[in-house]
Amino acid sequence: MRVLIIGASGQLGSALRHTFADHTLLTPGHGELDISQPQAIGAIRELAPDLVLLPGAYTNVDGCALDPERAFRENTLGPKYVALACAKRDVPLVYVSTNEVFSGTATTAYREYDQPGPINAYGRSKWGGEQAVLQHAPTALVARVAWLFGGPRNFIRTILRLADQQSATGQPLQVVDDEVGSPTYTPDAAVAIRQLADAAVPGIYHIVNAGQCSRYELACAALHSAAIAAPIVRITSAHFARPSTPPAYTPLLNGAAAALGITLRPWQSAVEEYVGALALEQLA
Repeated sequence: MRVLIIGASGQLGSALRHTFADHTLLTPGHGELDISQPQAIGAIRELAPDLVLLPGAYTNVDGCALDPERAFRENTLGPKYVALACAKRDVPLVYVSTNEVFSGTATTAYREYDQPGPINAYGRSKWGGEQAVLQHAPTALVARVAWLFGGPRNFIRTILRLADQQSATGQPLQVVDDEVGSPTYTPDAAVAIRQLADAAVPGIYHIVNAGQCSRYELACAALHSAAIAAPIVRITSAHFARPSTPPAYTPLLNGAAAALGITLRPWQSAVEEYVGALALEQLA
């Protein structure tokens, strides 16, 4: 099977390359396939994929706030053109979306068909991408992920790096505790996405590791797994001035995928495995 991965060099895209390695992979870079342009429709048809995975996006949340037009082109129009190309040849499409399509004002974890209400440009552009995909490729699957870790740049790596730097100064790490979500380990998400593609049941899915935590709790878990006794203190997001405002509470509940028998382990177990892999990487 010919599998086209758009955004194959990204954090989740890299995990998807590994998970689908037994197929013929098509992994064009941005210079070869710019999905923000309508010419992408014809380009994708010429590649003749049997399955299209779209983890790629403009994910710089603050960048989206500063340039919402770019966010719209890459995160809304781009998925639309991909969906149109897939619909032309009846090719299955898995579009990766985000927890940030929700407002963050809920008091319980969001289900797949709860009403979105994004509060920032990134969330609005991804919500637009969801609507475009489901409108133009009715058999598509939308897989929402959140708080990804597993690649070279993510929250956990940043915390471990800062802890190492600050051990020399004795200054505590400052981590927000008023932002709550669902950490997602990219290898786990990639396996679940493959299972979704195999099941081929259209709709919206929440593909996150089980459970929820604050950024502070995630940082503490990472430090504990790494056996680092760095001082750490809770702060609120009001301490940081930034162009974009993330939604405060966006844990995702996996109901739809679980109904198909697709579940992900608790986030704590995934963090332990990832931090252990980082330690082995440093020894290599």
